[in-house]
Amino acid sequence: MNLANKITIARIFLVPVIMIFLLIKLDLEPIHFDDFSITYNQIVAALIFIIAASTDGLDGYIARKNKIVTNLGKLLDPLADKVLVAAVLISLVEMDKLDAWIAVVIICREFAVTGLRQIALLENKVIAASKWGKWKTAVQITMIIALLLNNFPFTFIDIRFDIFASWVAAVITVYSGIDYFVKNKNLIPIA
Repeated sequence: MNLANKITIARIFLVPVIMIFLLIKLDLEPIHFDDFSITYNQIVAALIFIIAASTDGLDGYIARKNKIVTNLGKLLDPLADKVLVAAVLISLVEMDKLDAWIAVVIICREFAVTGLRQIALLENKVIAASKWGKWKTAVQITMIIALLLNNFPFTFIDIRFDIFASWVAAVITVYSGIDYFVKNKNLIPIA
């Protein structure tokens, strides 16, 4: 169990902590600025999410730099990312901050691409993250942070960045999924 794998596992363990802060109501008065309101739970959940999301690049960097890339890490890293994003998306739907269809589109794409990667592994091939896959991750993280923070600071200038980011995330997620399948269509067995 090397440092990179420990960081990945820590990311998985942060998921229920984030969900506790999002889904359990504390009896604390929310913070108010004019018409803007946010709970302490959301702020803490957003900070933990930012920390967890930032460990994604960190664990891979440490593994490559120290030449400690392991099969466990190759398996856990993408799993940790998907668990983190899916759990927070489902929590945001429960909180009525995200349309369920957007969460379903994102989660289904993740399952589909993971399945494609599994097929590739059976053929002793690895499907590396594409530039669209990296953009997808960045946009999803941005969307989630905007939703967790109730569109802060954009709400003060009357811009619905959270809604815009949700639509962009849905479109880029679908596009990146299609991109993976088109570029790897030779892996899909046709009966």
